[in-house]
Amino acid sequence: MEDRYSVNSPRRILSFSKRRRATVSFLDQDDRTYSGFGPKTSEVYGFVGSITTVVATGIFLVWAYVPERCLNAIGIYYYPSRYWALAVPAYAVVTLVLALVFYIGLNFMSTSPPTSLNKMFDEFTREASSYSPEGDDRPIEPISDISIDKINALMFNDVN
Repeated sequence: MEDRYSVNSPRRILSFSKRRRATVSFLDQDDRTYSGFGPKTSEVYGFVGSITTVVATGIFLVWAYVPERCLNAIGIYYYPSRYWALAVPAYAVVTLVLALVFYIGLNFMSTSPPTSLNKMFDEFTREASSYSPEGDDRPIEPISDISIDKINALMFNDVN
């Protein structure tokens, strides 16, 4: 008997294509190679990263707050100066604040001044056509920008 999955006629090809459903995969590169057994590689990296962060924070706090004689009593004689326990976080915070100020300054420098007409008009601006046919068979007007005169009249004039 012939294998039921062998394709030897156009009718059978069409029946296979009707049975097959289209699938969309949103898996990342690590999940495509996942065989279903054991943890995923992203889970392992996340677990190791979280454990490393907790251990590093614990070591930092012990180094920063435990007195020097207690560290010497347990056999730790070589460690960085206590100055760095305050200097590194302070430098990190100052660097972050300066980066934010620099980013905001670059944004202000790259925008046009408030009086510039570039804020209202650019290469994509479409002026409304002045042609208006009369009668009942008026076509739909093409898409255009609303002029600043009309916007100001609608927003700032008293409508009574």
